[in-house]
Amino acid sequence: MGRPVDWNDIRIFLAIARARTLGGAARAIGQSQPTMGRRLRVLEGQLGHALFQRGPEGLVLTDEGTTLLVHAERMEAEALALDRVLGGQDTQLEGTLRVSSSDWFGSHMLTPVFAEFSKTHPGVSIELVTDARLFNLARREADLVFRIRAFDEAGVIQRKLMHIGYGLYRPKGLRAPRLGDGAGCALIALDSAFSEFPDARWLKKLLPRAHVAFSSNSREVQARMCAAGVGLAVLPRPLGDSVKGIERIDCDPPPPGRDVWIGYHRDLRQLRRLRALLDLTIERLGGEPAAQP
Repeated sequence: MGRPVDWNDIRIFLAIARARTLGGAARAIGQSQPTMGRRLRVLEGQLGHALFQRGPEGLVLTDEGTTLLVHAERMEAEALALDRVLGGQDTQLEGTLRVSSSDWFGSHMLTPVFAEFSKTHPGVSIELVTDARLFNLARREADLVFRIRAFDEAGVIQRKLMHIGYGLYRPKGLRAPRLGDGAGCALIALDSAFSEFPDARWLKKLLPRAHVAFSSNSREVQARMCAAGVGLAVLPRPLGDSVKGIERIDCDPPPPGRDVWIGYHRDLRQLRRLRALLDLTIERLGGEPAAQP
């Protein structure tokens, strides 16, 4: 090796190892695909080994690439830890906060809180990413995450923020279905990736003979389709009760609700802007009781 390996090339190597394609890795770290290929060739030339070979499922690590991966992940963990520690010592109420939540929770629950926060702290820029995937707090893919399951990652500080009640909604004017049957009834459901969610199982049990007319992983889209007259939908109460053109059907028992958890990495616990946003969010949402059917 003529010179030390560039950390940026190690980052590119890690991205390719995880995505298994140059295109996927390029999208993950915001580089062009030709740049990814060129930097990989430079790294392989420095090390004197091929790090990947092409297989039926994409780029596969060679034995030398597997060895490098172990060390590269250690380097990444140390670099990220340093970044979190230095970032967590920031005492100024300015800078960026990256927040992740589901689409409907972000638009209906968080944006009013964030609007209030932004007026009070104009030096803080909030980046809200609404995505179904689970962001990695250790890698600082997000600083603050709201989700419907507890965190099991090491180093995460978490708390249950609130409980969300759910309801069964129909387009206004649509005749109520015969509960326990559902023959001839059209449903708006979660897509197949979420078919085992508690409310999805509840709906299938309540209306076993109903047919699915439309499915989506977006609660926001489900609510709009319900308002358009497509069929019945199970929705979070804060969302369903706010959408014009739909009404809640009384059910006993109602659909199961969900808890909302909030989490951040412990290295950021002294970050003033994160603490300020967290405190306001808990103040505005954390004391809200479960919605009643």
